[in-house]
Amino acid sequence: MRLRHKPWAREKIEAYPQYIVPKPEDHKGDWKQVFNNDNPLYIEVGTGKGQFVTEMAKAHPDVNFLGIELYESVIVTALDRLIEAELPNVKLLNVDAKNLDQYFAKGDVSRVYLNFSDPWPKKRHEKRRLTYRSFLKLYEDIMPDGGEVHFKTDNQGLFEYSLKSFSAYGMLLTFLSLDLHKSDYEGNIMTEYEEKFSQRGQRIYRVEAQFRS
Repeated sequence: MRLRHKPWAREKIEAYPQYIVPKPEDHKGDWKQVFNNDNPLYIEVGTGKGQFVTEMAKAHPDVNFLGIELYESVIVTALDRLIEAELPNVKLLNVDAKNLDQYFAKGDVSRVYLNFSDPWPKKRHEKRRLTYRSFLKLYEDIMPDGGEVHFKTDNQGLFEYSLKSFSAYGMLLTFLSLDLHKSDYEGNIMTEYEEKFSQRGQRIYRVEAQFRS
């Protein structure tokens, strides 16, 4: 993904602390207070421009959502979506996913969404893949027993790698589709990339994996 630098992005992010949580480490173990309810918390790692997390929040008002995005120049577009939508159950974090354990305690997060993550196809970049075992350990450390990772991609190589990674980690595969849009799966919310890829006729892969108790 080629990023266009937006020098004003940091200033805009800081102007909307009600949408982009400024010091997430201060809320570790206490995210219920941020949302003022006891609803489960789902996070999307690599939220991009925010279409998925915003539409999920609309569809599931009884769930709290956090979209996590590293790049300032990208998260400001997600911010615009949130400002327009005015939803009480979704916020954003402008942080690096490799530090998730700094922001969440065990049991804080009930589900992790990984949508169209960077495949990092070269072997030397394997540790950067969001389904690499060190990332799975991070997710497990912030979820209760039985927490779930839901993964979608158009990249067959990354999908096959992720299936192996989930299985090697001892996770239970509870749902698997090799062509999501031709399956009977209900309630799918598409990302911007998913809409583009599906319009081209590309196959979308999906798997739901659960950590064992």
